[in-house]
Amino acid sequence: MSVGEELRSDAPKPQQSLGTAAARNLATTTKSAPQMQEISSRWLLRALPWVQVQGGTYRVNRRLSYSVGDGRITFVKTGDEVRVIPAELGELPALRSFDDQETLGELAQRCRQREVAAGELIASFGSPANEVYLLAHGKVEKVGTGPYGGDAVIGVLADGAYFGEQALLDGEAIWEYSARAVTACTVLVLPRAEVEQVAERAEPLAAHLRRLRTIPAQRTNTFGESAIDLSAGHVGEAALPGTFVDYESAPREYELSVAQTVLRVHSRVADLYNQPMNQTEQQLRLTVEALKERQEHELVNNREFGLLNNCEYEQRLQPHDGVPSPDDLDELLSRRRGSKLFLAHPKAIAAFGRECNKRGLVPESIDVAGNRIPTWRGVPIYPCNKIPVTEARTTSIICMRTGEDEQGVVGLRQSGIPDEIEPSLSVRFMGISEQAIISYLVSTYYSAAVLVPDALGVLENVEIGRWS
Repeated sequence: MSVGEELRSDAPKPQQSLGTAAARNLATTTKSAPQMQEISSRWLLRALPWVQVQGGTYRVNRRLSYSVGDGRITFVKTGDEVRVIPAELGELPALRSFDDQETLGELAQRCRQREVAAGELIASFGSPANEVYLLAHGKVEKVGTGPYGGDAVIGVLADGAYFGEQALLDGEAIWEYSARAVTACTVLVLPRAEVEQVAERAEPLAAHLRRLRTIPAQRTNTFGESAIDLSAGHVGEAALPGTFVDYESAPREYELSVAQTVLRVHSRVADLYNQPMNQTEQQLRLTVEALKERQEHELVNNREFGLLNNCEYEQRLQPHDGVPSPDDLDELLSRRRGSKLFLAHPKAIAAFGRECNKRGLVPESIDVAGNRIPTWRGVPIYPCNKIPVTEARTTSIICMRTGEDEQGVVGLRQSGIPDEIEPSLSVRFMGISEQAIISYLVSTYYSAAVLVPDALGVLENVEIGRWS
């Protein structure tokens, strides 16, 4: 073969058929609608019973309650020194509504810092209660006597909690349980003697404490509500007690919150690029999905009405061993009647599953709208990725009773608003700008209300990173 023939054999051959790039110009492609990774299952929005709210405000009327002080305390840490913020002492039952900042500042200065080792007994059952303990960091078990004489854990306290608060109002108070450190703890100790010394010089504090000492004389039921006098088991013509049901004079009101955005679509896109899919409809669909994701996030985390922030402190529990165990979920269920659902981050559900595996337990599952949902004691555990996970790999598990008839948790919305496309969700045309851009105002209105405190409970500080 000559050199010329060899070169001709390596030359590119002429194209003999139509290429795919050119053929695509004449073909109708098969395409999907625009996809969006942010879309989640949003079980909370599905599971909440929604109440129609006229006028944008929902008032929760309750019986009058005499309970005082139910908050948590915040501290300031400088190096290894911990100090309590003076105004935070108002969370103690004996100092609630006391707003003399100078006196509170003096009380804060008299708090002594104490480091407690794991396993150390902080207070013992039956001993005089003459100090209040403010738990800045760590975990403490409240240990009582079980029915057969052994020790029984009756509660677990964590950062921001306090115990021994009865010492400030009752000079003869005794410890009704023992307090034992589960982990190394930092506590601030406020002795009753120090409070009395301050009260001797500060008449407003002395008057405040004298007034509070009369509150236990009020007749209440086990939930702190004003008692209803009744008579039962009598015979003959016994004089029946007269009574009335007292209400809160200033009940809480929930105003509907709003999530909004302005969707902009160029008129050229809306006019020319609508086959086979309408561009405006697809833009609107994805915008509505994003608003619903934000709506669920707010229902969980909003500081005003979010579930995590509106759970009463007596309904907040700590896991006994850090990880979410069946025992912890049983304790959460025992705090309320008729629990309808758990809400947990998917990683918390996985951690709970690992604990069940260790014990040889297989939680049942149920079918909900074509999805297999795990349950515990017959209560479904719905995943919710809006529940935050901290840097320390801890999260929370929510348990609640739902519905107005059950005095539970309800969602709030107002249907029938102008330009509504779904209940309480509207899309309003805002006009066309000089740049030929069409604008739509997309709005959704919502809130949530907890009708009675025991309708909502939270298992806090749940570890999700432990595998052994």
